[in-house]
Amino acid sequence: MYDAIVIGAGPTGSIAAKTLAQQGAQVLLVERMKLPRNKSCSGVLIQKTLDLLQLYLGETVPDAVQCTPTDNRGMIFTTDSGKTYRFEQGGLNIWRNSFDHWLATKAVESGAALRDATAAVGCEQKEDHVEVTLHSGRHYTEQARFLLDCEGVTSALKRKLQPSSPQFVTTFQTFYQGSIALDPHYFYAYLQLQLSEYDAWFNVKDQQLVIGVSAHHPHTIAAYHSRFLAYLKEQHQLQLARALRSEKWLMPRILPGCPIDYGFGRILFAGEAAGFLNPMGEGISAGIESGYCAACAIWEHLQEPEAVQSSYRQLTNELHHYMLRQWRFVGKLADTFHEMV
Repeated sequence: MYDAIVIGAGPTGSIAAKTLAQQGAQVLLVERMKLPRNKSCSGVLIQKTLDLLQLYLGETVPDAVQCTPTDNRGMIFTTDSGKTYRFEQGGLNIWRNSFDHWLATKAVESGAALRDATAAVGCEQKEDHVEVTLHSGRHYTEQARFLLDCEGVTSALKRKLQPSSPQFVTTFQTFYQGSIALDPHYFYAYLQLQLSEYDAWFNVKDQQLVIGVSAHHPHTIAAYHSRFLAYLKEQHQLQLARALRSEKWLMPRILPGCPIDYGFGRILFAGEAAGFLNPMGEGISAGIESGYCAACAIWEHLQEPEAVQSSYRQLTNELHHYMLRQWRFVGKLADTFHEMV
């Protein structure tokens, strides 16, 4: 009987597993993909993320997970009306596969058991525990006092637990060799409606040009990507030498009021699985903080399961208000997100 089974070895799940394990809890961390695994992401750690890592881990991000230019100096975004805003802030440029693997290693070092290439395919709440069905070549079950799902919107387990249709945003980004007349130390976001149905972005990683778009409807994404490439060529002298790779992903579409699904009974959700996501798809800081708070609520009320949900809500209250403020701020700057005001 584990104290907690944590699903998803991204930043949310790994921080949650480490937090519980270092307190002495028996923790199983489950990851459906073989580690290290890729996660489509800008791979920019904002200052808040760096502060949280120092607070929760007592460590700085190792050089091995960083990429060039190492220092990210902030974000520059262009609204749907064409007005440009510049936000200066220190940050780090990292590769998500290496960063996530480092965090999973920290969870194991603290005492968590890790099983990668293992999918959580079902669970059932019993009177005093949760029975989780896992699959890794075969189906088998494990038991825990609590289940914490940190697998994001792609979680097959959550879709079974809550089969209602959530709203998604499809992201598509490509990596190129080439050149562009933009400072590689910044992350660029574009909210013009002709370029995407949500946002488009550009950044640089190890001299690779990362160009992405997002849309509510997957079948429109190729057209938006072509328009964005044309826009960058016209506005910023983009020149492409060779396409390297491309990747698609899903993230939750955040609705007005930023509703959060904390879970029910002995099952909790954290990170994007709960709906924690900041504007421009920044989910690492919110994932780390919500994972830590969920772990604290579980450990504090390990013998009082009825108190865990309310404790989790209380611990993430400021995080939720921060998220609301961020979305309202963007909503005031751009009509693209006017509904969030």
